[in-house]
Amino acid sequence: MTWLAYGALWIFVFVLPWERITASTGISMLSRATGVLALGLALLAVLISGRIRRLHSFHVAALLFVVWAGVGLFGTPLLEIPPKFFTFVQLLFVVWMVWELASSKQRVYGLLTAYVFGAYVSALGTIMVYRRAGGSVHRFSVAGDANDLAMTLTLALPMAWYLGMTYHRPLLRWLCRGYLPIGLLAIALTGSRGGMLASMVALTIVPLTMARLSPSRLAAGVAILCVSGALAVAYVPDKVVQRLATTAAEVEDADLHGRFRIWKAAVSAFALEPLTGYGTGHFKQAVWPFGVGQVAHNSFISLLVEQGAIGFLFYSTMLGAVFLALLQLPVLERRLGLVLMATLVTAMLPLTWEDQKVVWFVLAALLGLSKVHIAEFSQPGRQFLAGRSVLPPRPRVVARHVAAPGGPRAGPDART
Repeated sequence: MTWLAYGALWIFVFVLPWERITASTGISMLSRATGVLALGLALLAVLISGRIRRLHSFHVAALLFVVWAGVGLFGTPLLEIPPKFFTFVQLLFVVWMVWELASSKQRVYGLLTAYVFGAYVSALGTIMVYRRAGGSVHRFSVAGDANDLAMTLTLALPMAWYLGMTYHRPLLRWLCRGYLPIGLLAIALTGSRGGMLASMVALTIVPLTMARLSPSRLAAGVAILCVSGALAVAYVPDKVVQRLATTAAEVEDADLHGRFRIWKAAVSAFALEPLTGYGTGHFKQAVWPFGVGQVAHNSFISLLVEQGAIGFLFYSTMLGAVFLALLQLPVLERRLGLVLMATLVTAMLPLTWEDQKVVWFVLAALLGLSKVHIAEFSQPGRQFLAGRSVLPPRPRVVARHVAAPGGPRAGPDART
């Protein structure tokens, strides 16, 4: 039963990076259906076995956050409750399923692989949009907003690099490595300046882990990066390059393409309701009196305005719990986790992503990766110190000479 539930969860994660391609194809329904199926099978497996994994402090903080997000809606008619709250409830079940079903290293790796394979779909689809549209547009995206797509694809870069280093099967290893040139090309085609900055953060996994590669794998990694650069030079249109070249000017611009005005209004609104906030999904209503009618374009500012300092504290505790868990990992996995988390935070800065499935899945996967490695290295006879596995020294064996029956006694105490 657990394997069936895990299979449904694997499909759910695989669909995540491309569920927004188009609603007419039923992709979003597939994501919801597999999520519901995985949840039902997971609950059934728990009932049959009568066992459930002990929750981590991350899950406690997530539960408190969702409860707090619903407190402000108490008394609101059911039909008027913002969909964002129901999304938070669904995400709470998602992180629990990842925790409950991905209880081994192979299963956690499987979910990371599912995300990389799903990112392949969106990346290849974006490249096909470019082939059809040619130079008629400035940005290319197969799945809704180009900025969201770029960040979604960027999160798969550290996963693909790490899996390409660790998988023993050549086919899986090269499939994961192959995502880097395709993913980087697709990210460039989106023309997302935030995506470009986030991909730079994601690619720090390469120099941080190169020293741990064998000569053959190091050569393969360098070749992949060279191919990625060649594809970008050959296929990214000039219009996209010109847009990406304005990134520094946008950063220097005090208004940040209108975002600073939104954030200024959000700070003014937050000052009026600093503790409790304005309620889930009410950011636009909160900043409307200050002449702004847009979303926050920053996940953390959105949290402060909607959930107040209390809800922001619960959400920050979720992030902090995962960060502390990552510090206990072995060196290679710790670097993957920290780079992936830094990439996630970078992606959340220009986007309103606090309620995105991708964010909660990455946090749950990182926590799961930490726990399975800690469990592996805490086995009897193995120590886990300073992020490394240390086996105790073998006891020294001293040879003993046994005399033949009736013969003289051999050894250091034998008398001559």
